[in-house]
Amino acid sequence: MSYCVIPGCLSPQNSEGDRSCQSCGSKLLLRERYRSLRPIGQGGFGRTFLAIDEDLPSKPFCVIKQLYLHNPTAWSYGKAVEQFHQEAVRLDELGKHPQIPSLFAHFEQNRLFYLVQEFIDGQTLAEELEVQGVFTEPQVWEVLRDLLDIVKFIHAGQVIHRDVKPSNIMRRGHDRKLVLIDFGIAKQIVEGNSHLTGTSIGSPEYMAPEQNRGKAVPASDLYSLGIICIRLLTNVSPFDLFDINQGCWIWRDRVPASRRISRPLCQVIDKLLQNAVNQRYQTAEDVLQALTQTTQQEGSLLKARVAPRQPPSEPILAVVSPASPATKRDYRELQGLLAGGSWRQADEITWAAVRQLLDKPPGSYLFPGEIDRLPWVDLNVIDQLWVKHSRGRFGFSVQVNLYRSLGEDYGSFCDRVGWPKNNGRDRHQIWQFTTTAPIGHLPSRRGLGGQNWWRHLAMMATKFAQGELAE
Repeated sequence: MSYCVIPGCLSPQNSEGDRSCQSCGSKLLLRERYRSLRPIGQGGFGRTFLAIDEDLPSKPFCVIKQLYLHNPTAWSYGKAVEQFHQEAVRLDELGKHPQIPSLFAHFEQNRLFYLVQEFIDGQTLAEELEVQGVFTEPQVWEVLRDLLDIVKFIHAGQVIHRDVKPSNIMRRGHDRKLVLIDFGIAKQIVEGNSHLTGTSIGSPEYMAPEQNRGKAVPASDLYSLGIICIRLLTNVSPFDLFDINQGCWIWRDRVPASRRISRPLCQVIDKLLQNAVNQRYQTAEDVLQALTQTTQQEGSLLKARVAPRQPPSEPILAVVSPASPATKRDYRELQGLLAGGSWRQADEITWAAVRQLLDKPPGSYLFPGEIDRLPWVDLNVIDQLWVKHSRGRFGFSVQVNLYRSLGEDYGSFCDRVGWPKNNGRDRHQIWQFTTTAPIGHLPSRRGLGGQNWWRHLAMMATKFAQGELAE
């Protein structure tokens, strides 16, 4: 499929080989090489599209960013164009860092401005938080260390990001490293101008007090890192973690009772969140040194806390049937398909396995009321394989966690994962068997049937709650 990027058209009704849009006639290839596949985001200054580079034999993925404003004034459009060009300059200067996307192209076509940059295959910290819930202390240490190295690099390049927040931080799939994205409002540091008031710009939830007044400094990015830490530890909006009557942060009160946060981490976060700039850490190196000193003081216990997360252990692939100990169910075929990225075949095998577990004939449908009869040990193995090989993007448990986080609203869930809200015969056309599909998109619901097919997620959530309790 090829997606038209022209505002007012945005038609997806084009095949891979089309050179012109079937709806508006515009060229589909940007710069005669970049083909848009589908939209992946939209912000105040533009749209982003997943694309492929047809100029290279492997046709690698990339991201097209298009400058687009709805009903702009002459001033706002001029300002947006200026910032768009500045983003290209920043990426060109900073994209040499392995945790900042590389810039591939910057051009104008059909009186529209575009950036083409490296595609990061993964999920944002915001998405990760939504799926898994609050982070553990070791995970927060890891996030903080990883981000500080990036922030240290951009500040050394005389750039303030000004929009460090969970949705602008990607966890790259293949190495689990964090990548800082969206330099659209990054600012060059000009010596001697720190006293001048500029534009108040950024995301209010994560913005430092001085940045809100138009006077961003490098320590403003560090303040945002502190906000990220308390958001990950509580999964509560930063607006609700500050007591305006007392003028202080109350984030400790919102950390789940089951989680214990150490004194060293509290001290680091508290200093990151100081209102006065001169009482805050001044550089990323200062924070890194504080973390190193803390590690030395705490000894081996803290070293274990900040160690990288280990990959999940391999699930058992031969499951013994509780009902018939002589029967073993083998999931090595599913493992091989998932490891090889054959998502469509893995989806088919998954539903075939589900039917077999319930002694249903090939091609038949699963009814929501039958989910309770699925053996937990098998369901758990199938889910672990999906989660492991998709690096946390796909799996029944991923879907269940998303469903719970959305208030068990099936319509909202469908919107989030890219599923239709009906169950018509043409539903097979909407499944995306690729890692660029929305988080939770797979396994599909192609094997579901019955009048109450939409209740399967509620039943699956109950099944997982029972299984996790039994463990």
